[in-house]
Amino acid sequence: MFSTPSQLLPNVNDLLEGQPPIDSPTVKDSCLKSFERHVLGDMVACYDPIDGHKGLQFSLVPRQYVTRLMTPRRYVEDDLPEIRNRPSWMRPVRGSIPDSLIHFKLKEDDAGWGFSAGISMQQNQAVDELVFTGQTVQRLVKATRIETKLLDPKYQLSFVHRLTHTDGAPGVIVEVECQNMGKDAVHLELLNSFVLSGMSPFHEADGAHVLQLHRFRSWWSAEAKPSSVMLEQLHLIRSWSGTGLFSERFGQVGTMPVRKWFPFVALEDIPAGVTWGAQLAWPGSWQIEVTRKGDRVSLSGGLADREFGHWMKRLDPGESLISPAAYLSVVEGGLAEIGQALVRTREFTLPPTPSSEASLPVVFNEWCSSWGNPNHKNILDVARRLVGSGVKYIVIDDGWMKKDKSKPGLPAGDWLVDETRFPGGFAETNRQLRELGFIPGLWFEFEVVGLASEVIKTHSDHLLRRDGRPLRSGGRYFWNLQDPQARLHLEERVIKLLKESGFGYLKVDYNDNIGIGCDHPDSLGEGLRQQALGILGFFQRIHEEIPDLVIENCSSGGHRLEPAMMGLSAMSSFSDAHECLSIPIIARNLHHLIPPRQSQIWAVLHASDAEARIVYSLTATFLGRMCLSGPVENLTSWQMDLLNHAVAVYTLAAPAIKEGRSQFIGEGPSSYSRPSGHQGVMRISTDGNLALAVVHGFDLKAGHVFQLPLPLGKWSLVGCVIDQETHIQLVENHLTIWLPIGFHGAAVVLTKT
Repeated sequence: MFSTPSQLLPNVNDLLEGQPPIDSPTVKDSCLKSFERHVLGDMVACYDPIDGHKGLQFSLVPRQYVTRLMTPRRYVEDDLPEIRNRPSWMRPVRGSIPDSLIHFKLKEDDAGWGFSAGISMQQNQAVDELVFTGQTVQRLVKATRIETKLLDPKYQLSFVHRLTHTDGAPGVIVEVECQNMGKDAVHLELLNSFVLSGMSPFHEADGAHVLQLHRFRSWWSAEAKPSSVMLEQLHLIRSWSGTGLFSERFGQVGTMPVRKWFPFVALEDIPAGVTWGAQLAWPGSWQIEVTRKGDRVSLSGGLADREFGHWMKRLDPGESLISPAAYLSVVEGGLAEIGQALVRTREFTLPPTPSSEASLPVVFNEWCSSWGNPNHKNILDVARRLVGSGVKYIVIDDGWMKKDKSKPGLPAGDWLVDETRFPGGFAETNRQLRELGFIPGLWFEFEVVGLASEVIKTHSDHLLRRDGRPLRSGGRYFWNLQDPQARLHLEERVIKLLKESGFGYLKVDYNDNIGIGCDHPDSLGEGLRQQALGILGFFQRIHEEIPDLVIENCSSGGHRLEPAMMGLSAMSSFSDAHECLSIPIIARNLHHLIPPRQSQIWAVLHASDAEARIVYSLTATFLGRMCLSGPVENLTSWQMDLLNHAVAVYTLAAPAIKEGRSQFIGEGPSSYSRPSGHQGVMRISTDGNLALAVVHGFDLKAGHVFQLPLPLGKWSLVGCVIDQETHIQLVENHLTIWLPIGFHGAAVVLTKT
């Protein structure tokens, strides 16, 4: 059974595994009377006592901004004459109302105050009564861990707020562990992973007209749409007395964690030039809240609670629950800088990838070639055409399974090879692919069971259920991945097939959603949480059985672009916008949210494509991992020469894509379907010696000139992908790119000499 996130990647425990302590833990008792500050790289983590209570609040500030921290106003009478005129029993009115670093809610307790029922579950009497019991700071070879302990005296619940900072990382990882130390069972309705409070500490009062909220919206084939709004526009304005908990709660319910919203939030203090950010690592239902009580604002998030995600968890005496991990950071700068800090922090936690991934080799996926009709011949035709191109992986997508044509629906679940397409199975196809120099890959959607499968009859007892009935969404049922028999079936049909057929690459797709949850004694949401753990656990099982397998994480394109799933895969499908003009827009926006080396971007090529269109498509892939598709066997010789050239230049750019920092050029189009304008990304490698510029123009009416300064030094052009109408010029450390009228793209690679 998979039951706790500590068994799964990414998890803060993995950062410390095998790292001996270089000093004894520093223990701080429960007498913390003033600020406790910990310097963590360019950040300072502050643990602040809560006036009038025995708990703590938690905040992050940039290290160079510590001297600019302002003491919050205690009362607001001086600013609001109408308060001074009220009776004395209505005064004084508090300015700052601190927020606990732990948010939880029990079924056994009453709802929170401030008209919050139905809006937020985070504020209640139990939170106010938490008692700080101690803090330990442990310094290890590569990381620092701070554990802060609090106790709920009524129910004897022990909370550990666990923060881990890896040396060099621009952010931290936080999780919360709750253990029932009492004699009776309790029922959690809320347990947040993080609470980041006190924003903004650079203003004495309520900081009106200074705080801007950044989020990213997402729909199918239209992922990562930035959304920025001032808090006043969300009506998150303090009340005259501080009464009322004002909350903007958002998230998603189900097993597609990037649907409508990414699990990301950032809050920017514009005049101070500081931005805080958070990103959740969880493939199930999640929520994030932006809350204001008094002058200052808090960001919090974690598992979707009982109100939002139908979640309740019984915690028996001695039992523990660990929240999903949250990545947190604070930076000098805005959205671009906080996005890069969170992405870079995630890169520090990514596990080692198979050796074949060292140079970020190019993928060819045949989906947009056969459109669900792959066979031995057309796979080999494509492979022979790509010999010498630099492509490494050739992936057989959907359509390879045996199916009874008299049955409507998907055969998913049986996972038997259609031998009319692949005689004798995949062994011969894969043997020839490897002889030609390729690593063969295969598509699966193994978490679901289709209507046309045989196992729907024989294994129905091992499917997820809701209200006692097998849970169905569209044409799919779902395996119960906490059921040993379901996992045994998948090991036999998925892992064994991959092993015996010699596949080196696995594309894992997921094309539906279980919604509010599934049957579980505690709640539908707890059933969903257990299923999410089962999903992550089966990915781990695949890694254990086939350590060198390269795994691609896909969910109708980009519906699973969150850290937990991406921590168990080498790369992820960025979108299903296979041939859309929006591809470079989506790919660029994802630089705020995921490591480019994990962002697999499609370039679908056709013999009917003009040069400008091919270059537009190919250069978009330089924003992440290059994935080619389309009927390339029909390309002309000049088109193949252009493809081969692009792959060669991409290979030169790969070190900067793998490790570097992205700088954003221009705002980018507001419309994905009818884009106009221009955009660009300049990516500088971690060592500062390699630069990659990727620019695109969208329906340009008069062309556009990009003036791109490079870091100081002498630079040389080593490769570029442009069409005949585009021009580039490098003068010392200044790069100029001219894009003509229409849709065009360019990718330029430079080295410092």
